[in-house]
Amino acid sequence: MTRIKGGTTTRARHKKILKSNKGFRGRQKTNFRVAKQANMKAGEHAYIGRKLKKRTYRALWIQRLNAAVRAAGLTYSRFIDGLTKSKIVVNRKNLSELAINEPKTFEKLVEAAKAKASSPIRK
Repeated sequence: MTRIKGGTTTRARHKKILKSNKGFRGRQKTNFRVAKQANMKAGEHAYIGRKLKKRTYRALWIQRLNAAVRAAGLTYSRFIDGLTKSKIVVNRKNLSELAINEPKTFEKLVEAAKAKASSPIRK
């Protein structure tokens, strides 16, 4: 049986990696060996970034809620405690959207949480 060298397959694989590294600097976009390493590292960063994005957004929603609830005379933790005790289940993203777009509805939620919260804010 004759030997088949796989040149076209190798070239296609190399082209795929080099195409995905478009926009990289230096040898990372032209040299296959370095480009392959850069591509792996970029994939790691992208994976980590997808997890960090979720954390960052949750922190943003909590900050928005804290600001909105403090204006109503409560803290974020007392607000969440009050909602839990009054068996109101709404996630932080939706609560944040309510605080921004539907202030009257949010005020009703704050009043419900105030009624069940442990103790009021000290000044």
